[in-house]
Amino acid sequence: MSQNSLFRPVKVQLLPESIIIQWDDGLISSYDHRYLRLNCRCAVCVGEWPSRREIDESTVPEDVYALEYTTVGQYALQFLWSDVHYTGIYTYELLRKLSTRT
Repeated sequence: MSQNSLFRPVKVQLLPESIIIQWDDGLISSYDHRYLRLNCRCAVCVGEWPSRREIDESTVPEDVYALEYTTVGQYALQFLWSDVHYTGIYTYELLRKLSTRT
């Protein structure tokens, strides 16, 4: 288990311009909605074999945004996107790797 997977979100905000996650170590991460949507790792977006990328970026609207989210166990968040995509699970480790720190 990597060091990044030890951290947990304490607050998640879905703002019009970005998604903000405050982590239990005090770090605050900011994500562009579309950037996070394009980094979905589900089988629809990546394929059954993670080394392949199935998602066609042109099919993801420029103005896509997260409508809501839910926690998955003690390790991930799952978003419902405005393009009706909902199968991606974003592990805390992945979210930390993708984060833009504020």
